[in-house]
Formats: sequence, structure tokens, C-alpha cells
Amino acid sequence: MLWRITSFLICLATGAGVGTWIAGKDGALAGVVLGSMFWFAIDLWRGVRVLGWLRAASAPAAPEMSGLWGEVVDRTRRQLRTRDQQLGESVRRLQDFLAAIQASPNGVVLLDATGHIEWCNQTAAHHLSIDPQRDLMQLIGNLVRDPDFAAYYAMKDYKQDVVIESRNSTPGRPMKVAVHLHPYGEGRKLLLTRDITGVEQAEVMRRDFVANVSHEIRTPLTVLTGFVETLQSLPLSADEQSRYLALMAQQAHRMQTLVSDLLTLSRLEGSPLPGGAEWTPLALLAAQCEQEGRALSDVLGKAQQLHFGTAPPFEIAGSVSELLSALTNLVSNAVRYTPAGGAINVEWTVLPDNRIEFCVRDTGPGIAPQHLPRLTERFYRVDRSRSRETGGTGLGLAIVKHVVQRHGAELHIDSVVGTGSAFTIVFPAVRLRPATVESRTAALAAVRPMEAGRVEKESSE
Repeated sequence: MLWRITSFLICLATGAGVGTWIAGKDGALAGVVLGSMFWFAIDLWRGVRVLGWLRAASAPAAPEMSGLWGEVVDRTRRQLRTRDQQLGESVRRLQDFLAAIQASPNGVVLLDATGHIEWCNQTAAHHLSIDPQRDLMQLIGNLVRDPDFAAYYAMKDYKQDVVIESRNSTPGRPMKVAVHLHPYGEGRKLLLTRDITGVEQAEVMRRDFVANVSHEIRTPLTVLTGFVETLQSLPLSADEQSRYLALMAQQAHRMQTLVSDLLTLSRLEGSPLPGGAEWTPLALLAAQCEQEGRALSDVLGKAQQLHFGTAPPFEIAGSVSELLSALTNLVSNAVRYTPAGGAINVEWTVLPDNRIEFCVRDTGPGIAPQHLPRLTERFYRVDRSRSRETGGTGLGLAIVKHVVQRHGAELHIDSVVGTGSAFTIVFPAVRLRPATVESRTAALAAVRPMEAGRVEKESSE
């Protein structure tokens, strides 16, 4: 301020001095007027520069000047710099917030007071089959035409959500979406979407599981109840009683097998994954599979051609009981579903990447392609009547699938109707190692008695 007054006085004095020098005392007044006008012109020019800079509102382009206008420029420049920093920080926070919403597994749609879309993330766009750019400011009711959603939106009672079918849904891959509206602000609404396809499928599977278990247990219970009533009410001969008791024992064994399989599944789902401290020679697993497969074939009297390949000299890390359950289930299924005189080949193969393949190949009736994706579902049967005849519970392949997953292995199913099927388990290399001398000796000691018994039986035949 002092410099401003000083510069004004200097301009007046200079104008008076110049006027006096040119025109004497009469020119002094004119010089003062011209000096003041010159000062005001310079000050106005500086003010115009500051005004132009303020209109541009750019801190780096601030003019360099001193005095009062210089202080105004300096203070304004600091304010603009602070504003730009705050604006940049706000923009970064907004971008982070939008990126977080974009990454959310739930869909988010912002609606104005009239129901027009102000913004939505990609998840919501996928759930509702809308375009985040093209459909901005479009009415949500024009884009989501599901009758349940229309009624829910018009009802204005948003305490609960509504379940609609996505337009991306297909008969092979159904897709269910839960939609929930939350009012906020001045009439605006926050629309949240959530993919509940998995939840719906799990609920359907739960209902099917309960229904299947009830059906599977009810059938043998009905048979047992009928035989008990018959034995209690009718005078039967010893042969008839013996036959009825045998049938009752058969049905009781069927229920016992079903309950055992259910307990096995429950244990597999609820127990921690098997560790890598317990190692078992593959020869022991192969020997047990061969023993149970031949015993079952003899019991069924099918006279099948069974060929069991030699297991490679490796050990596998994992639960012995689970691995035996998976391998013997595949062999038992092949024996049960392969007709009399058919052939069953069980082979072990070491792959180039050190994985080991266990394959059970049969000459049974085969499985149609549409059934293959569902074979490992609980109680799923290709032919329910044929499963009744073979005595299966419908849980064997479900157990195999769980054991395979728990040991990091892979299950492959190939089948051709009228030719046969091949069930293959590929064990990962991280769970395999060459067998030690001690484990090989133990495996041979366990395998030899079984081989001797088989040779003796074949010689007697």
C-alpha cells in the first residue's frame, strides 16, 4: 500500500515538474492532471492483467508484478494452487471409489428421482443386460421389463429384494439375480444387484438331496416292513421264512451301505484336506482294488475278463482310506455295470510330466453324452431301474469326485454308448515319489498272498 501511494505521488510530482518546465506555473496543474491520468492508466492496465489471469483461473500463468496488485496475485495464486490440489485429491478419491464399485461382485446402479440411470458398474450391466454408456439417462423400467421387478418398483416397499431372471440366462446356464432398491437423497434410489444363481442351485440340490435320501431309505424300509408283517401274520414254512429273512437282510444291507456312503460324503466335506506326511505305495492300493474287484465279480457270478495292470513303483501322499474308496468305487462300478463275459481293464500309466494315471476301462453299455456332466452328482442315475438291479447307492462317483478334488487330482470320464466307458484319475506329481526299498518290500508281502490265492483258484478251475 505504501508503494502504491508513493508511486502515485511520484507521478503527480513528475507531471507537475514537467508541466512547470514546459509552460511555467500554468503548466503545473496540467502536468499534475496528466501525471495522475498516467498513474491511473498504468494501474488500470495492471488490473486488467490480473482480471484476465483470474478469468483463466490458472495458477502457473499468474503475471509477475509488485505492489498491491502483486499481493493480490500472490494470495490468489496460493488459493488457486490449494484449490487445484484439493480438486486433484477429490478426483483421485472419486476414481478410487468408482474403481472399488467397479470391482465389486455386486451390481450398483444410481437412479435419479424419476428413475433414470445416472451411473452403473459393469457387474450391474451384466446382470441386467444394459450398456453403461448407451443406456445412461434411460428409464430403468424401460430396460428391465421383468413383471416382478415392475411390480416391486411400483410398490415402493423396498424392505426386501426381488428375484428376477437375467436376460443372459439360458436353459443350459440359468442365471438368477436378486435386486434391492434403497432410497437416498432427494428422491434418488440406489439399486443393488446380486447373482444368486449358485445359491438357488444349492437350494435345489439340497431339496433334491433330501428327497433322494428319503426315497432311497423309504424303499428298503417298505420292503422290510412288508416282510415283518408277513412273518408276524402268516404261518410260513421254514423255507419261506428263510427266503424272506434273506431278502430282509439284503434290504438292511442296502440301507447300511447307503448310510455308510452318506457318512463318507459328510466326512469328506467337513474334514481338512489330507496332508503330505502319509505315504502309501501304489502297489498296495492296486492290490486292494484287484482283490475287491475280483471278489465282487465272483459274487455276482458274471465270469468277466478282469485284467489288472502292475502299479508303478511309486508312493502317493494322502489319506489311504479316501484313496482306496475312490479307486475301489471305480472298479466296483465297472464290475457292476459290465455284463457277464465282458472285459474290464485297470491300468496304471506314468505320464511324461511325472503324473500318474489310473484308468478303469470296461465294455459295458456306455453312457450317453448328455449324462456325462452330471454323473458325479449325488444320486444321479442314468438308468434308475438298472441301478436298482446292481445295488448301487448313486453316491459312488460323488465320493470319487470329492476324493479327487481333495488330493489335487483330475477325474476324466469318456464313454460311447454300446462300446463301454473309461474312468480316469490323474494324480499330480507333487503327491508322488519313488517308492523306498522298505515300502516295496511291504507292498510285495501284501500282494503275494493275493496272487497265490488267485493262481491256486485258476489251477483248480
